[in-house]
Amino acid sequence: MSAPQATLALRLGGPLQSWGDRSAFNRRDTRPEPTKSGVLGLLAAASGRAREEPLDDLLGLRLGVRVDQPGSLLRDYHTVSDYRGRPLPQAGVSAKGVQRPTSPAKYTHVTQRFYLQDAVFLAALHGPAALVQTLAEAVKHPAFPLALGRRSCVPTQPLFLAIREAPLLEVLRTEPWQATETAQQLYARDRGRPATIDVSATIDDPDGPDSLTDVPHSFAPRERRFTSRRIQHLWITLPTGSAESRDAVQSHDPFALLGW
Repeated sequence: MSAPQATLALRLGGPLQSWGDRSAFNRRDTRPEPTKSGVLGLLAAASGRAREEPLDDLLGLRLGVRVDQPGSLLRDYHTVSDYRGRPLPQAGVSAKGVQRPTSPAKYTHVTQRFYLQDAVFLAALHGPAALVQTLAEAVKHPAFPLALGRRSCVPTQPLFLAIREAPLLEVLRTEPWQATETAQQLYARDRGRPATIDVSATIDDPDGPDSLTDVPHSFAPRERRFTSRRIQHLWITLPTGSAESRDAVQSHDPFALLGW
């Protein structure tokens, strides 16, 4: 007899988020939605795990992410220079461990970091009910500060939404729309108070047509390792939540014209 399963629903929202799956020294990108490494890293931090601790139990969780408010892309532009006016050092070092000046001399280095601003996601993780319950308690009482991808990206409340005894996809389809009140008002104003909204979602699917390389096998600073997972992209229709929308959804029967 298999162990009971459950789904943990989290609301990932904040002024800034950044979910990178690749980066270089002078450019730190973000994906348009949370990565599995980022979400599992958040849960590991909440649980008080050191970076070197194993993640085997977390890797078995199925992840689904629903984009309730996509936000917009923000570019943070930096320049680096030596305040003494000297050329910047090279990245490599000599046999004595000393960095040489750049040649030809380079006095300014440009770096760029990208963030999602004003985005909101529903992240759902499905797995053994006992583990899900433990993670839910950790999220509500985190051992370490939690972040949305990078340490500087602090989540707004609430982070924990619910534990559902339902499959992953059902939770993504039934949890209420999590967009901010301002975003919901703007959507209602611009679209004439529609009853529903279509949002995109990504779920773990062994037979999915696409893949992402964002499954962490170690967060240890010198042994960071990631593998790929198969995923499926889909669209989900949600009620917008207003009284008019609820009435419209309840009164709409797509089979009424067929006499069913």
